[in-house]
Amino acid sequence: MSDLHDVAERPATTIADVKKHLPGEPKLAEAAAREYLKSHPGDPETSMLLGAALRLKGDAAGAKDVLAPLVDQQPDWAEVRLELGLVLGVLGENHAAIKVLTEAVNIDRNLSAAWSALGEQYVLVGDVLASDAAYSHHFNVSVHEPALQRAVTALRNGRPDVTEDILIEFLDTHPDHVNAIKMLAEAAIAQDRNEDASALLERCLELAPDFSAARYRLCSSLYLQNRLHEAIPHIDILLEKDPLNPQFRTMKASVLGQMGEDKDALALFEGLVQEYPSHPASWISYGHALKGAGKQDEGVQAYRKAIELLPQLGGGYWSLANLKTFRFTDTDIAEMHRQLERGDLRIEARVQFFFSLGKAYEDQKKYELAFENYQKGNALWRSTVEYDAEKTHAFVELCKEIFSREFFEERRGYGHKARDPIFVIGLPRAGSTLLEQILSSHSEIEGTMELPDITSLARHLNEDNATESDEVGYPELLGWLEPDEFERRGKEYIDNTRSHRKLGRKYFVDKMPNNYAHVPLIHMILPNAKIIDARRHPMGSCFSNYKQHFARGQHFTYALTDVGRYYRDYVELMALWEQVLPGKVHRVIYEQLVEDPETEIRRIFEYLGLPFEEQTLRFHETERAVRTASSEQVRMPLYKSGVDHWKHFEPWLGPLKTALGAVYERYPDVPEEFTKNSKA
Repeated sequence: MSDLHDVAERPATTIADVKKHLPGEPKLAEAAAREYLKSHPGDPETSMLLGAALRLKGDAAGAKDVLAPLVDQQPDWAEVRLELGLVLGVLGENHAAIKVLTEAVNIDRNLSAAWSALGEQYVLVGDVLASDAAYSHHFNVSVHEPALQRAVTALRNGRPDVTEDILIEFLDTHPDHVNAIKMLAEAAIAQDRNEDASALLERCLELAPDFSAARYRLCSSLYLQNRLHEAIPHIDILLEKDPLNPQFRTMKASVLGQMGEDKDALALFEGLVQEYPSHPASWISYGHALKGAGKQDEGVQAYRKAIELLPQLGGGYWSLANLKTFRFTDTDIAEMHRQLERGDLRIEARVQFFFSLGKAYEDQKKYELAFENYQKGNALWRSTVEYDAEKTHAFVELCKEIFSREFFEERRGYGHKARDPIFVIGLPRAGSTLLEQILSSHSEIEGTMELPDITSLARHLNEDNATESDEVGYPELLGWLEPDEFERRGKEYIDNTRSHRKLGRKYFVDKMPNNYAHVPLIHMILPNAKIIDARRHPMGSCFSNYKQHFARGQHFTYALTDVGRYYRDYVELMALWEQVLPGKVHRVIYEQLVEDPETEIRRIFEYLGLPFEEQTLRFHETERAVRTASSEQVRMPLYKSGVDHWKHFEPWLGPLKTALGAVYERYPDVPEEFTKNSKA
C-alpha cells in the first residue's frame, strides 16, 4: 500500500521539468521527456526537446530518428528544423543540414541561431562566401541597434570602410559593446588588416571570455598572420568546451601542419575524414596536409573525394591544379565547364575553375585557350580586391629620399648581433622555395616557412611610435628611433622565431618574399643576418604570378600591368639597397642557377661563409614538409625546360612588356635609370 501511495503522490512530469535540465543535464532531460511522452504521446514540443537532449548527450542518430518525422509533421516550425540541422551537422550530413537550416530561416528570418548554424555548415562544405553571408544575417538579426544593422549592411555590400566609420562612432558611446567590436574586427579582416582585427578580437575576449565566435575568428586571424603559437591556446580553449566540433579540430590541424607538426596534423585530419566522411572541406584540408608532407598520390585521392562530394566546389579542382605536376583528364575539363554554367556558382569557385582550366589547357599545349581562362579568372578576382600600384611606387620614391650610405654609416653598430637568420627575398614564384630547399639541405641550416615577423614588426613600429602630432611613419621613423630599440627588436625577432626551429641547427631560413621592402629594417635590427635575393626573368616571374591564384594577399598579381609595374618597382628598390648597402644582399639569378647549379650553389655558400656540402646539389632528396605552390617541383632535379615557358604566351603579354619597359630589355642587368639620381 505504501508503494502505491508514493506513486500516487509523486508529481507528474511537466514540459518545464524537461526544459530545466537543458542544456546542462541532457540525460535527466531525456528521462523527463520520455516520462512526459508516456502520458502525452507524440507531443511536438516534448519530442523536439527529447531530440535536443539526445543530441547533447552524444546520441545524434537517436536524435535524428526523433526529429526527422517531426519535421515532416510540422511544415511551418522553424525551431524543429534548427534542431534537426544541428543533429545532421553532428552526423556529418552537411548538405542535408544546409537544406533543413535554409528551410528554418525561410520560415523565420529572425531565427539567429539557425543563421549561425547555417554559417558553420557552409564552412564545413568549403563555401566560405556563403558562410560569411549566413554569419552576417546571424549578426544582423541578433542585434537591435539601428547603427549596428547599418554597419552589417555596409559590410555585406562590400563597404568595410563605411562599416568602420559607423562602428567607431558607435563605440565612442558604447566602448564595451562586444558585438560591435567583433564586427569592427570583421571590417578590418575584409581590408586585409589582420593585426588590427586580432587586437580587436582580443579586446572582445577580455570583455566576454565565453564569446566563442570571437575566439574562433581570432584563431583564423592569427593563422592568416602565421602567428601560429599564439593561436594554439585559443583553439584549445574552444576544444575544451566543444571537443567534437569539426570546425575547431580542422583549425587546430591546419595550425599544427603550418607549424611543421606534420604527424599530429595528419592524425587529426585522418580522424576528421573518418568521422565526417561527407565533409568536403575536411578532405581538402587533409589533401593539403598530405601534399605538404610529400604524399602527392594520397593528396590527389583526398582532393578527388572532396570533388565527388561537392562538384561545384572549385577549391577541389584548384587544389589539384596547384599540385603543378598533376594533369587533368578530358572528363575533368568537361566537368569544370559544366560547373561554370551554373547560375548559383560563387565568385571564388568560378575564379578557381577558370584558373584550373587555364592549367589544364596549358598542359595540353592549347595556349590560347589557357590564356583565355587565366585572363577570365584574373579579371574576375581583380574586381573583388583593392590594389593601387601608385602606392607601391610611392613607397619606392620615399625610400630613395630617406636612405643613403651616410644614413647607415651614422648608425653603424646598431642592432642585435645574432647571425642565425638567412632571409630569402624577392617576388613569389621566383625560386625562393627552391633556394630554401637547397639551403636546408646543408647540415647547419634549417628551413622554416614564410615568417610574418618582419612585416609585423614594421607595422608595430608605426603603432608603437605614433603620436597624435607626429606624422613620421615607417620607414622614415627608422631614422628617429633610439639605438637600443634596434637591439631590442632584433632580439625580439630571434626569440619569436625560435619556435619554428625544430632541428637545433645554427642557422635558419626566413623565406618571406615581400621582405625585400624591409632590407633597411633587417639590416638595422640584425646587422649580421644574410639576405639572398631570388630573381627570375621578369616575363617568367610575372606570368607565373599571373597564373597563380593565391590563397590570400598578393593582389598585384591579378592584372598584367599591375604585376609588371610591381616587378619594376621591386627591381628599382633592390637597386637602391645595392647602392646604399653594398654587398649586403647576394643576388641569385634563377636562370643561371638552372644552367649551372654547382657554380651558383657554391657562390651562395661562399657568401654565407659556410663550407659547401655535396648534398646541397641533391636538394630534391631532402625530406621536409614544403607548404608553397612549388612543393612538388622542389622535390625534382632542376630542368631547363621551364625557364622560357612564358614564351608560349608571348602573343598575349604585350601589356606586361610595356609595364616592365627597360627592366625587361636589360635583364639580368639593372636599367641605368635606377642607378642614377639617387642620394646614395
